[in-house]
Amino acid sequence: MKYRQLGDSQLTVSEIAFGSWLTFSDGPQKDNAIACVHRALDRGITLIDTANVYGRGAAEKVLGEALAGIERDRYVLATKLYFPMSSTDRGLSRAQIFKQLDASLTRLRLSHIDLYQCHRYDADTPLEETMSALSEAVRSGKVRYIGFSEWPVDRVEAALAIPGAEKFVSSQPQYSLLHRSPERALIPSSIRSGISQIVWSPLAQGVLTGKYRPGGDLPRDSRAANDAINGFLNEAWLRPKVLEAVQALRPLAEQAGLTLAQFALAWILRQPNVASAIVGASRPEQVDENAAASGHAVAPELFGMAERIIAGAAPEI
Repeated sequence: MKYRQLGDSQLTVSEIAFGSWLTFSDGPQKDNAIACVHRALDRGITLIDTANVYGRGAAEKVLGEALAGIERDRYVLATKLYFPMSSTDRGLSRAQIFKQLDASLTRLRLSHIDLYQCHRYDADTPLEETMSALSEAVRSGKVRYIGFSEWPVDRVEAALAIPGAEKFVSSQPQYSLLHRSPERALIPSSIRSGISQIVWSPLAQGVLTGKYRPGGDLPRDSRAANDAINGFLNEAWLRPKVLEAVQALRPLAEQAGLTLAQFALAWILRQPNVASAIVGASRPEQVDENAAASGHAVAPELFGMAERIIAGAAPEI
């Protein structure tokens, strides 16, 4: 496993992060989820990402159990707030930041969170109020650093310009061979501002693993076939032309000595502004494959060919 500095912080994180969105929110899968966390740590993964809203606190609670007794300096814990936790609890107001922070710390069984991220931008709360509360959270010692996910770039830059406020060190965008919009404005702005990317959905909700075959039925155990969890899956990615293009990447991955999923993750990590790519796992063996994507020197021409293949099938990307 290779490691990268997270923005202008003093945190160093693994190139592959472990995410606890889907498999951690399902109570019956708790033992398996805990096994995946332990396998991730064994494979050198240090960045663990979650959010209060995942399973309405269930994911954080399972993580707290999984991390109990593990040395605190072995991992970097990142969580988020914004989305509704009840009919009255949502957003980034001062009151919500302190309430949700304390609730997350309790569920995680921790005294501090390494990276506290705003899950989305809150247009209903003055930006100055949000940044003041986040800054106070950092200065209290309950949070080490702050980040954001999917904020408009102009709002990020406005936050960075507030005098005396703590600065963001991370951004969590959706980014993959099938979703390259962060390259237009977010990444250039982040480079100027000392902010690194922690990428979610680097495998395009599983499409870039190659498990969806052109003209074939959706695998019954796949994310695309499960209406409860496929809300972030872009239906355009399942068009036959796109799926054919993904299959056409296999020879390139083989030439690089990687699986298709590892090749897609290595493409993400070719970008120096990316600190880490978040992957989930429903079983420990998936952790092994994903962790092995770190540290590969893939020939740039292979990535260039991959980009042209995908662009030819989905030019809007």
